[in-house]
Amino acid sequence: MIDSTHSSAERAEVRAVRESGRTSVLVIGAGINGISTFRDLALQGVDVVLVERGDFASGASSASSHMIHGGIRYLENGEFRLVRESVQERNGLLKIAPHYVKPLETTIPIYSTFSGILSAPLRFLTHKSGKPQERGAFLIKVGLMIYDTFSRDGGMVPRHRFLGRKRSLAELPSLDPQIKYTATYYDASMHDPERLALDVLQDGRAAHAGAHALNYVEAIGRDGDKVVLRDRESGTEFTVVADVVVNASGPWTDLTNDALGADTRFMGGTKGSHIVLDHPELLDATRGREIFFEHSDGRIVLIYPLKGKVLVGTTDIDADPREVPVCTEEEVDYFFALIHHVFPQIDVSRDQIVYRFSGIRPLPRHEDTAPGFVSRDYRIEVDDKGAAPLVSLVGGKWTTFRALGESLSDVVLGLLGRTRTVSTAGVPIGGGRDFPRTTKARRIWIQENLPGAGDRAEKLLTRYGTRAADVWAFIEQGDDAPLAGGDLSTRELAWMVENELVARLEDVILRRTSIAFTGHADIAVLDELADALAQLLGWDRTRHDAEVDQTRTLLNERHGLTLSSRTRG
Repeated sequence: MIDSTHSSAERAEVRAVRESGRTSVLVIGAGINGISTFRDLALQGVDVVLVERGDFASGASSASSHMIHGGIRYLENGEFRLVRESVQERNGLLKIAPHYVKPLETTIPIYSTFSGILSAPLRFLTHKSGKPQERGAFLIKVGLMIYDTFSRDGGMVPRHRFLGRKRSLAELPSLDPQIKYTATYYDASMHDPERLALDVLQDGRAAHAGAHALNYVEAIGRDGDKVVLRDRESGTEFTVVADVVVNASGPWTDLTNDALGADTRFMGGTKGSHIVLDHPELLDATRGREIFFEHSDGRIVLIYPLKGKVLVGTTDIDADPREVPVCTEEEVDYFFALIHHVFPQIDVSRDQIVYRFSGIRPLPRHEDTAPGFVSRDYRIEVDDKGAAPLVSLVGGKWTTFRALGESLSDVVLGLLGRTRTVSTAGVPIGGGRDFPRTTKARRIWIQENLPGAGDRAEKLLTRYGTRAADVWAFIEQGDDAPLAGGDLSTRELAWMVENELVARLEDVILRRTSIAFTGHADIAVLDELADALAQLLGWDRTRHDAEVDQTRTLLNERHGLTLSSRTRG
């Protein structure tokens, strides 16, 4: 444990909750679904406290494929309700969060015409994977026609199109020449999931004075309507009385319930890993599209251009939530094989990997159902036998977070005897408000709101959306100097500390910026940012060095880096 030596805005939130000692709703788990529920309740004027044992969106929500998608493959599972809701939410997020969610052209390479016609109905009925068999053009065409139907009402993206081999290779010349067709449709990209989650969180904090969000605070026990919390920064413990307790801790839901004295067996998550490649040839081969396809083992995989790099994923392996998920060498070999399958002339090597990440999906317990067929839908379990009802969220995915948060809030409002006063449907998220959608509008917005920002203007608008106007006004109020090779600055870092509840070095490296994701987190950058944070958070040399060493170890062990020990004295 790292001792806190300074009272930041993040610790002020903790003090406020400790001094009050009660709230209407305590939400445990600040992944995207816990955050969405927090925002929704705050908008209803409900006193709500959100606690997270790590940083916000640092668990399963940080290990996504950076996509907002309708889940075309869920059609084969018969999950039509989920697909319809997912497509509707995707279209909605393109409107209310345009700063982070954008249309993504997606292409499926297809090697046969009728493959899978006989096996697909069996998979649909039994949810057993059986012998892997590739889906041919006929099945994919049927699936995309249904998918387009769900998109018809309020659709924000074009319909799908099919091309034969000749035209497919003209558009994507590096594809395997053995393909017979390609199918191209649109979903949506989410280039900064952690920042989108933070934007939702900030909306909740601003909506109601009784809404408080605490990172690095964990729930460790319960006595009636009192929940025992531990501040992991200071090591101190305190209690909060709540009328309703919501467990939104994702893959760790059963473990959290166990700590609260409830024996549940709701969860059965699977591990999904990704690698990020600095590979200009592969990046060019994608032509800006996601390549989405079924590998020979039946898994759905993707090759996805993102932030000037290429994201490759994902796996679907049963996982134990008590173990830390990591991307293994076997998974890397698997990713290389699938790249070669689609782009046979492009070589890849481990020295092109700049980042790896892995997470556990919050899936329901699935017994002998194959991982790929486990429902991605969610359900809400209510235990109202105690002094305060315990509500457990089982399942959930990034795409449907807004609708899920509203559904979960409705359950909580019912338990409180209250009614909904506002819906979040169509309500812009954070920096998505008044976001400029065209090149001309973007140029005008920058001229009016970021005067003097120069080359930094585009970066600020991309990172914060229209919140960039407030960030830039703050930056201009003091002396500013570049950090991390210009990816950040001293005043912008101060903004993050004062407004975004930064507590640790890893928060900045991994979640407030893309420094680690894009391969720019070397030991010099860690040291430089720790120096700047030490001045802002009052760290002494011991805390400074501990932060650098802890973050270096995290990057090496969890994300595949090989950073050496700090060289400064």
